Amino acid sequence: MNARLHVKVKGRVQGVFFRAGARDTAIQLQLKGWVKNNSDGSVEAVAEGDKQHLETFLEWCQNGPQGASVSEVSSEWKDYKGEFNAFSIRYF
Repeated sequence: MNARLHVKVKGRVQGVFFRAGARDTAIQLQLKGWVKNNSDGSVEAVAEGDKQHLETFLEWCQNGPQGASVSEVSSEWKDYKGEFNAFSIRYF
């Protein structure tokens, strides 16, 4: 079953390759969507795909890559929209 997951991760998550790790993990899990840094120091992602794969992605976000220190993860499950062709890093 396909679903959509919106995640916001707080802590020491910028400058530690969190976005690159999230992108690589999402691609490995065959998810589509995006990840970006926010001006408040958090990282945000929207991913779509198989719900079980999204749950694995969410578990990864709770730790992040080596060097990250995650203090809080908020997530929201939404209806699948199918609007993405790939998983990318957004720079805005």
